[in-house]
Amino acid sequence: MALLELRNIERHFGDFAAVNGVSMNIEQGEFFTLLGPSGCGKTTLLRMIAGFDSPQSGEILLDGKDLVSIPPEKRPIHTVFQSYALFPHMTVAQNIAFPLRMKKVSKEEISKRVAEALKSVRLGDRGGRYPGELSGGQRQRVALARALINRPRLLLLDEPLAALDMKLREQMQLELINLQKEVGITFIYVTHDQTEALALSHRIAVMNKGRVEQLDEPSNIYDHPKNRFVADFIGTCNLLPAAVSVTGEEKMVIEIEGLGDVAAKNPGRAHGSGTLALRPEKIRIAQKLEPGIEENHFRGTVHDFLYMGDVTVYIVEVGDGVHIEALLPNSAAGRPRILAAGDPVEISWRYDAGTFLNE
Repeated sequence: MALLELRNIERHFGDFAAVNGVSMNIEQGEFFTLLGPSGCGKTTLLRMIAGFDSPQSGEILLDGKDLVSIPPEKRPIHTVFQSYALFPHMTVAQNIAFPLRMKKVSKEEISKRVAEALKSVRLGDRGGRYPGELSGGQRQRVALARALINRPRLLLLDEPLAALDMKLREQMQLELINLQKEVGITFIYVTHDQTEALALSHRIAVMNKGRVEQLDEPSNIYDHPKNRFVADFIGTCNLLPAAVSVTGEEKMVIEIEGLGDVAAKNPGRAHGSGTLALRPEKIRIAQKLEPGIEENHFRGTVHDFLYMGDVTVYIVEVGDGVHIEALLPNSAAGRPRILAAGDPVEISWRYDAGTFLNE
C-alpha cells in the first residue's frame, strides 16, 4: 500500500478548476515533487494534503485512512513555507521546541529532541541565537528542524528555497537531499523551478491547468516527455512541427517544414502530424562534421549565440529559415574559439536523439 493516495481530487473556485481529477500514489521515503507554472494547482493540492483547504470531491488517504475530515493540527503532517514562519522573539531552540511544548511534552524530552534536531540540521551551536541573527539558509534549516521535531509521516515543502540566491539555493538543495535520506521521512515538494525538481526528486508530477500531465522519474520526464507541454516546460527543447511520412518497426521518416525528410525513432504510436522534441545537448555542432550512418546531417549558419561560461548555446539557421538550438561545451584545452554570427557550421543528431510527440 502507498503511504499517501490521492483519488480523483477536485477543487474549484467558481468556474476555475484549480485541481481537476488528480489521482496519484506517493510511497514511503520518497522525495516527491509537484512541478508546474504559477496557477497550475500544485500549491492548492499541497494545501488539501495539509488540511488547510478541502477537496470538493475525491479522497486523500494516508496509510489507508481518509484525511479529509481530520483537521490540519491533528494530521501527522507538517508544512514548511517559503517565509519560514519563525517567531522572531524566540531563540532558535525555542522555535524548534514550540510544537513539542504545544503537545505538553516533558522538559527533559524537549531538551533532548531539540538537541538532536539542531545537530541533524548542523546548527548545534546556534540554539541560543534569534532568527534575525541568522542567514537565510540557516533560517531555512531552523524551519526544517521545527517541522521534523514531531517526526511527521509527511513533510510538505511549499517553494522553501525560492527566496534564496542561486549559490545558497544549490547548497540547500544538497542539504535537503541528505537530510531526507537521513530522516527517511517522505517529502512532498512544490516548485516551479524545473532544474530544482530534476535535481531533488525521486519522482515528479508535472502539473498544468489543474491536471497531471506526466508523473515519472526525472530522467524519463526529461528524456521522454509525454507531450509538447512537458517537453517545452522542462529544460530547453527544440520543438519542430513535423508530419509522419514513412514508418518502420524501429525508425520512421518525418517531414519537417523548411528542413525536409528527417529520420526519427518510431515511438510505436506515431501518426499524422506532431512535433519532434529535440534537446540542444543531443545535437553535435562544428564547422566541419563527419556524420555517422544513423545521424541526420545539415549545413547552416550561426544565427546567434549565448556564451554561458561552461557552455555556449548556438542558434543555427538551417534549411529554409528553420532555427535549431545546439549546445557546445567550452571544455576543450586552451581557449576554444567561439563561433560568430554568420559562420558556416554543420549540425547532426542521431535518429533516436529526439522524441516524436503526437500530443
